[in-house]
Amino acid sequence: MKITYIHHSSFSIEFSNAVFLFDYYAGELPEYPREKDIFVLASHKHDDHFRVSVLSLSEIYPNIHFLLSKDIRMNRAYLERKKVPASAYDKISYIGKNSSAEFMVGGSVLQVETLASTDEGVAFLLAYEGKSLYHAGDLNWWTWIGETEAEYEDMTRRFQTEIQKMEGRHFDAAFVPLDPRQEERYWWGFDYFMRKTDTDVVFPMHFQMDYMVMDRLLKETASEPYRHKIKRIRKEGETFSC
Repeated sequence: MKITYIHHSSFSIEFSNAVFLFDYYAGELPEYPREKDIFVLASHKHDDHFRVSVLSLSEIYPNIHFLLSKDIRMNRAYLERKKVPASAYDKISYIGKNSSAEFMVGGSVLQVETLASTDEGVAFLLAYEGKSLYHAGDLNWWTWIGETEAEYEDMTRRFQTEIQKMEGRHFDAAFVPLDPRQEERYWWGFDYFMRKTDTDVVFPMHFQMDYMVMDRLLKETASEPYRHKIKRIRKEGETFSC
């Protein structure tokens, strides 16, 4: 797999006959071969994860499909009003929380599962050509200094419930939030995910362009058991071979 960091929570994963593009709304995309199947996934409607302009990729790539969280659902009138190319209309599917679906992509079966986000939309679990991928979207332990005890308990319960559904599960690559706005709690969700799953390599995301937060995590005592699995991102467009 060739993995490219695009921007914020957006990554592309390239296989020999297919490309998976997660939560793209900004940043420079690699030039993918036009004959490849392009499978675009959007975890939820927030504009730092989805913008309707992504649908214009249908004018560039003929073999493209869009799998969007149900909270993004758009009707034909809306697409026309937003001047979405007609080439995209029949290439959009929607998926809800705690659901599964199968698609033919690049001549192979893609299996998609979802979890419920602790914010909006879904997290994605993909199985394709013997590889397993996890993209959290905004599924994270969003706990903040100054919140009430009830807010903390509700968030903790909802987050841990979803992550525990994956306990012991193997992922070849995972993409997980590491948000410095949470101050000293920035690593809690990342750490909980890594301790509950068998993940080979993990890419921090949603780090608000604060690349140094990855160095902070690498120095945390708690990260010692999985420190060697963390991919340290230094710039947009950086590629990794996994």
